[in-house]
Amino acid sequence: MLANYSQAEAYFKKVSDASDRVMLTSIGKTEFGRDQPMMIVTAPENFAELDRYKEISQKLARAEMTREEAEKLIKQGKPVVWIDGGLHANEVVGAHQLIQTLYELASGNDEETLKILDNVIILLVHANPDGMEIMSDWYMRKEDPTKRDQNIPVLYQKYVGHDNNRDFYMNNMSEATNISLQQYVEWIPQIIYNHHQSGPPGSVVAGPPYRDPFNHVFDPLIITSLDAVGAAMINRMHQEDKPGYTRLDGSVFSTWWNGGLRTTPYYHNQIGILTEIIGNPTPSQVPLVPERLIPNNGTPYPVTPRDWHFKTSIDYSVSLNYAILNHAVRHGDELLRNIYLMGRRSIEKGQKDTWTPYPKYAQAVEDAYEKARDEGKVQASRSWRSGLPGEFYKEVYQDQERKDPYGYILPVDQADFPTAIKFLNALIKSGIKVHKATQDFNVNGKSYPTGSYIVKTAQAFRPHVIDMFEPQDHPNDFLYPGGPPIRPYDAAGWTLAFQMGSEIDRIMEDFDGPFEAVPYGEIQTPPAKSLANGSGYLIDIRGNNAFMAVNDLLKAKVKVFRTTDTVDGLPAGSFYVGSAGKTILQKAAQEYGVYGKPSSKPRELKEISPARIGLYDYYGGSMPSGWVRWMLEQFHFDFKQVFPQEINTGSLNEKYDVLLFIGPGIPSVGSRGGGRSQPDASEIDEQYHHMLGNFTAQESVPAVREFIENGGQVITVGSATELAFHLNLPVKDALVEMNADGEERPLSGEKYYIPGSVLEMNVDNTQPINYGMGSTSYIMFNRSPVFKLTPEASNKGVKPIAWFGEEEPLRSGWAWGQSYLRNGVTAFEAGLGKGKFYAFGPEITFRAQSHGTFKMLFNGLYK
Repeated sequence: MLANYSQAEAYFKKVSDASDRVMLTSIGKTEFGRDQPMMIVTAPENFAELDRYKEISQKLARAEMTREEAEKLIKQGKPVVWIDGGLHANEVVGAHQLIQTLYELASGNDEETLKILDNVIILLVHANPDGMEIMSDWYMRKEDPTKRDQNIPVLYQKYVGHDNNRDFYMNNMSEATNISLQQYVEWIPQIIYNHHQSGPPGSVVAGPPYRDPFNHVFDPLIITSLDAVGAAMINRMHQEDKPGYTRLDGSVFSTWWNGGLRTTPYYHNQIGILTEIIGNPTPSQVPLVPERLIPNNGTPYPVTPRDWHFKTSIDYSVSLNYAILNHAVRHGDELLRNIYLMGRRSIEKGQKDTWTPYPKYAQAVEDAYEKARDEGKVQASRSWRSGLPGEFYKEVYQDQERKDPYGYILPVDQADFPTAIKFLNALIKSGIKVHKATQDFNVNGKSYPTGSYIVKTAQAFRPHVIDMFEPQDHPNDFLYPGGPPIRPYDAAGWTLAFQMGSEIDRIMEDFDGPFEAVPYGEIQTPPAKSLANGSGYLIDIRGNNAFMAVNDLLKAKVKVFRTTDTVDGLPAGSFYVGSAGKTILQKAAQEYGVYGKPSSKPRELKEISPARIGLYDYYGGSMPSGWVRWMLEQFHFDFKQVFPQEINTGSLNEKYDVLLFIGPGIPSVGSRGGGRSQPDASEIDEQYHHMLGNFTAQESVPAVREFIENGGQVITVGSATELAFHLNLPVKDALVEMNADGEERPLSGEKYYIPGSVLEMNVDNTQPINYGMGSTSYIMFNRSPVFKLTPEASNKGVKPIAWFGEEEPLRSGWAWGQSYLRNGVTAFEAGLGKGKFYAFGPEITFRAQSHGTFKMLFNGLYK
C-alpha cells in the first residue's frame, strides 16, 4: 500500500488543525500548481516567539555582528532542523516516513519527544508533492497487491524527474526555488536532513560521514560537524539493535559536489545529511553480500540476510530523525555558534588576501621545489620526514596571481545582461548578498555604469560565492596508483559563471563604491526601457532573450528577418523587424531586457519563420529531454513531443521541420532497442500507448534518414550523436585506441577519464547554427563524445563547427588524459540530401544551466 499526496496532504491538514504543536504552511507552488507544504513543529509555547527564533537563525547564519552580540543571540535562540521526504518519488520510504514522523512528534508525550519539542524548531517538508501523486496512483492502480509496480510512464517531476536533486544552485524548478528560499533566505536551518533510498546492496542505510574528497572551499567545521551528527545517528542504530548502517567508503557518497538538496548546504555553513535506505511496500530480502558481513570502520554492525518489510524502513527512518533531533537538543548552542563562526570566518576571509588550498597549489609547491633543486639552490634529495622548507609554501601561497578574488562585477552594459541577471537570481535564491551600483563608478581604472551588480566574497556564504565563480580543482582520484578512476558522485566541475557565459570581472584587491545591498532573496529583473521610435529595429543575437522576443513576433504574424553580416555593430544572425513589431518589442524592452535598436532595413536579410519542432522522448521519460522541454517553454518555442512509434511510422516531414534528440534513447550501432523496459499496452491506460516502442536501427533510423533527405533538420546532443554512426556519416570516435589485433576499442579509464567538467572549445561563429557565439565557448562536458572527420568528410558535405585546439581544454573539474582531446571535433554539420544533421557532443543544454551554449540549439529552430 502507498498513500498518494492528496491523502498525505489531507492528513497534514488534519494534524495541523488538531495539534497545537504543528503549523502547516505553504512554501510555494509546485510545477503542477500544488501547494508545497512545510510543517513547523515545536512546543506550543514556542509559536509565540516563532518569528524571533527565525530572525535569530538568520542573523547568526549571516554573521554580520560581533562575537559578543552573537553569544547573546545564541542564548536566546533555538536550533532549527529541516527534515524532508519524497524528493525522488520512486524512493517511497521518504514521503511515508514524513507522515509517521509527524504523527510521532504531534502525539508523543514521552520525555524524549517533549524535550525535543521544547528545544528545537522542526521543519518537516514534502519535497515533491507532484511526484508522490504520480507514483502512488500508478502503484495502487492494480487491485492485486502482488502485481503492483513503480514503472511509471512519465517523469515523477513535471520536467526533470530524478534531476530535481541536481537543481539546487541553479534553482530552475519551482520546487528547488521554494526549498532554497527557506533554506538560505528564510529559516536557514543549522541541520538539513534529506531522505533517499536505496542503500548499497548488503546494507540497510548509508549515511554520514561520507567518503573523500570534500570540496576545498567550505569550512572544516562542516566535515567535523558531519562526524558529530553521523556519530549520533549510527550510535542510535546500534543502541536500538538496528544493524546495517554504512558510512565513509561503505557507500559512494562524498561531499565534493554542489547542487543537491543536502550538498548545497555545505556551501552555506549548514550540516547537510543524506541517508539512502532500503525498503519498498512490496516485501523483499536483504541480499547476501559476503564482503559486507565483515565488520569494518565503514560498516561496524553488518546486517545479515533476512526478510525486509516497509514498516522496518519507516522505523529506521524515524529513529534516525530522532537521533538528529536529540543531537540538536544536546548541542543546540554549539550548532548555533558554529554556523555563526563559519559565517564570520567567511566574512573575514573575504576581507583579506586568502588562498584556497587547491590540489594544483600543492603541486605548484612541489614544482617550485623541483625547480630550485634542478638549479642547485637546495639539496638534491629530501627525507620523507623532513618535508620541504617553508619558503616554498610562501612562494605559492603569497603569490598575488593565485589568491582568491575580493569580489566580482557584472557590468550592466554587457551584450547579454538578461542572462547575467539570471545568474544573479540563481545566487539570490541561494541567499547570496548582491550589491547594485547606484551611480557610475571606477575600479582598477575601469569605469562601470549605474545598475551594474557586485558580488563580494566578504559574506557568510562565501564558499558558495567562490564555488559559483571560480574553477573547481578535483583531485586525481584513483582506486590505486595506476588503477581505474573513482567516479565522482555527480559532476567534478560546474562553475556556473562559466556555464552562463556572462561578462564578469574578477576583482583581486579590496574595493568599494556607491553600492546598495539588494535585500536578501529579492529577485532582480533587467532594466525596463522605452523603445525609441524607428522605421525598423535590430535585435542583438548575442542576447539569449532575443529568442523570446522573436518568437512573440512570429506568433503575432509579424515578419522577422536575420542579418547575414555585421550591421550597425551587431553581429551576423541578429534579427530585424519593421515598425509592425513595435508593440511587441516595447513589451520585450520592459520585460525581457531586449532593446530593439532603431535601424533602417539592411540590404542583405533572410526572412525566417517558426519551425515545426519535434522533441524526442520515450516511455518513462528522458530527463535531458525534459530539461529542454522546460527551456523551450521559457523561451517561447512551440513544440511537440515525439515518441518512437511516431518516428517509425515515417512521413515525418508532413509534421515537422526540426527533430531534436537530446541525450539518451538512441541505441549504439549493432545493438537493439533504446529507451527503457516497457509494459504491454494492455496493462496501461490508453493515454500512454503512444509512448510505447523503441528507437531501432531497423525502423527508426531509415525514417530519420528519409526526414533529413527530404529537407528536414536533425539536431543531436550528447549520446544522441550516436545517430551519426547509424547514418554512416564520414566521422569516427576520437576516443579510441588500437588493440593488439588492430581493432579499435574505447580508451581505458586509466588513460582517459573526464566526468562532468567545464572545458573550453573553439567555435566557428560564422556558421548560422552558431550565430551570436564567441570564437570560443565554455562547455559542460560529461563523458561526452568527441569526433574526428574522415578524409572524405569535406567532399560529403561534413564540416566541423566546434573543436578542441592544441591546448589542454579543462577549465573546471577533472580531466585525465587531455592529450587525447587534442584537435578533436566537438560538433559538426552534415548535409544529407536536402536537409542537415547536427551533432553536438558536449552538453549544450546541460540541466538548463549552460546558458552560454543555448544559442547553438535555438539558432536551429527556425526555417
